Amino acid sequence: MAADVARAVSGELSGANAHLDGVSFDSRSIKPGQLFVPIVDQRDGHDFIADALSRGAGAYLTQREPQGRTAIKVENTISSLLNLGAWARTRLDSQLQNRVIGITGSVGKTSTKDFVASALATSLRTHANQDSFNNDFGLPTTILNAPDDVEVLVLEMGMRGFGEITRLCKVANPNIGIVTAVANAHTERVGSIDGVQKAKQELIESLPDSGVAILNADDLRVVAMRNSTQARVLTFGETKTADVRMVSCDIAHDGCATAMVATPWGNATLSMLVPGRHMVHNALAALCVAGVLELDVNTAATAISNANISPSRMQIRTLKNGAVVLDDSYNANPASMSAAIDTLSTMAGSRRIAFCGLMAELAEPSADHLAIAAQTKQNGIELVAVETELYGVAPVTFAGARQVLEQLGKGDAVLVKASKVAGLVRLCDGL
Repeated sequence: MAADVARAVSGELSGANAHLDGVSFDSRSIKPGQLFVPIVDQRDGHDFIADALSRGAGAYLTQREPQGRTAIKVENTISSLLNLGAWARTRLDSQLQNRVIGITGSVGKTSTKDFVASALATSLRTHANQDSFNNDFGLPTTILNAPDDVEVLVLEMGMRGFGEITRLCKVANPNIGIVTAVANAHTERVGSIDGVQKAKQELIESLPDSGVAILNADDLRVVAMRNSTQARVLTFGETKTADVRMVSCDIAHDGCATAMVATPWGNATLSMLVPGRHMVHNALAALCVAGVLELDVNTAATAISNANISPSRMQIRTLKNGAVVLDDSYNANPASMSAAIDTLSTMAGSRRIAFCGLMAELAEPSADHLAIAAQTKQNGIELVAVETELYGVAPVTFAGARQVLEQLGKGDAVLVKASKVAGLVRLCDGL
């Protein structure tokens, strides 16, 4: 009820005490009866309250004077949404029974989240972030929209600065924490890769002593996080000391991997539908969670192998002209770009072309982009730099890149990848 929301966020209720069912911060996707939370960011969500109400919102938060109907006036809508998410998490505590998984890392967060959710859904009623709803308004919204009978929460946690993951953990109260990798991403905001490690470690530091930290054994910065917690530690990777270990890995002509895995709960086989050797590493983390929660490891491996991950993340698409596109355009940093190029190099194709856009928020952007250019050359991959000169080759415009794509044909294999701000997620639309 709206009155319950008002009490939870210390807000002032205006209008009728409406029944509410779920939350949205996007007026375009509002469902009847949901609470609309206007976010003040690049745009002011208060300008869309009327639109949300016209689409059936049951009530709304507001920092302004109420515009009629059922409103809850608060000092800050984002802070109130975080408080509301924490309130909802507490109410779910008895049925979740220590089954809240937090996931962070410089690369692989979203695919790991998707693999974990697929594995757990074989036995438990599972709810996870939609796409990359992993920030101050995405994560509490995920919790608030969990079904009433939920048994597991799988929560991706993003990081764009110090303290953000700690803040998200205070809302989510995770019992299991996964760190996939520490790499050169968002270094502009935290100073260096050491800053990235410190910020990601906040998840492990937030775990209770009774919890479980799941760490990448192949990443020295990640595995060192075991010293920052009293929680039980499980590791995954190719290193012989890893608890869940990839014993062997074969890559098919489509870039997809088949891997033999040894675990404390028995051996398993992963036959991935998603291209990339690095995707096996994300799958290993998911197998760790399945084992911790005492699920059958082979059933979990089958579910992970068949999982569909969020769009534009190592997604295979075929253009009308027959060219095969590895669409990894949702976001990029040097580590994920390098892994995607390695994957493209394993794919069958008479030509292999990488359409690469800007990698944003890097402390040393010139060196990072030039290293990627060198990697493409070393692998015999043609590089098309889209609207950035940082790769050291003459760039093409977005329209120019579309023209090159249109001229390709059967037998050509293509990678499309850049940071989200570059907008390459739209490059293949309609083709």
